[in-house]
Amino acid sequence: MIPALFFYLFAGVCVASAVMVVASRNPVHSVMFLILAFVNAAGLFVMMGAEFLALILIVVYVGAVAVLFLFVVMMLDVDFAELRRGFDNYLPIGALIGIVLLVELLLIAGAWAIGPGVPKTVALPIPTGVSNAEALGLVLYTRYVYFFQAAGLVLLVAMIGAIVLTLRHKPGVKRQSIPDQLMRRKEAIIELRNVRPGQGL
Repeated sequence: MIPALFFYLFAGVCVASAVMVVASRNPVHSVMFLILAFVNAAGLFVMMGAEFLALILIVVYVGAVAVLFLFVVMMLDVDFAELRRGFDNYLPIGALIGIVLLVELLLIAGAWAIGPGVPKTVALPIPTGVSNAEALGLVLYTRYVYFFQAAGLVLLVAMIGAIVLTLRHKPGVKRQSIPDQLMRRKEAIIELRNVRPGQGL
């Protein structure tokens, strides 16, 4: 009874938060509802026994992605009224696409059925005697190690590309040149002047 109560609580708040992310007019409130949706989804993961996924959801998405969204929304002076201009022109096309997607989802949900052997198939790959994090590590670093490394390489290239694209050398800004500092001579940095008594420089 209590697990079912918590499940419906987490699921209801998660769905309501997801709806408010789209329906909220204030972008800061949308980010806050997004964080709430992530937290409740993490609660659902904990109830399913996937503690590692719940912690990853909290640490990565709430701790990094959602905070980054909030930082961008609050620090950048984005004119959302200008962005919403012309919304009425695209409303019929967007409504048509939304209706098509809704019909497809209803057709899939109506014809979807869980086979009797699916729970056993899902439960078989989980090793016994180890925690969820250890079992996930065994799968990632043995069977899918090359895909895992390839994903890390793609993220590294994307990070380097973002740094290169956003790096701009502004004219007139003094920058440090290590070779020039190491190769400079005494005559270039020291100037000796003979100051007579009673006179300034």
